[in-house]
Amino acid sequence: MIVEKTNTGFSAFAEDFPIFTTGRTIPELMDNTLEAVNLHFEDENIKINQENLRFEIDFKQFFLHYRVLNSKFLADKIGMNPALLSHYVQGRKKPSEKQTAKILSGIHQIGQELSEINLIHRH
Repeated sequence: MIVEKTNTGFSAFAEDFPIFTTGRTIPELMDNTLEAVNLHFEDENIKINQENLRFEIDFKQFFLHYRVLNSKFLADKIGMNPALLSHYVQGRKKPSEKQTAKILSGIHQIGQELSEINLIHRH
């Protein structure tokens, strides 16, 4: 599913099937997509689950939505030239498959680090 940012949230569409849906948030979009895909394949008695879906979003839209992730921070984290990553984010250049994998690995690493944080609340 190709994901695009819209004025009201997000849209997702399949390139190979007439499947399209929207959602205000990414989690809502994922739920709606799962429902739309299963409706499309219902007559064929095919059941799709979340693990069978792959969502693709381009760098520019990713960084527009996840503004908390600074491209300079990410570039430093993965050892990439910040100006080059900025070109990818702004859509001026397309990263190679190898560069895409490196960027995605860095994003996943940051996500893993964030998921392991416990904040301390003191009275």
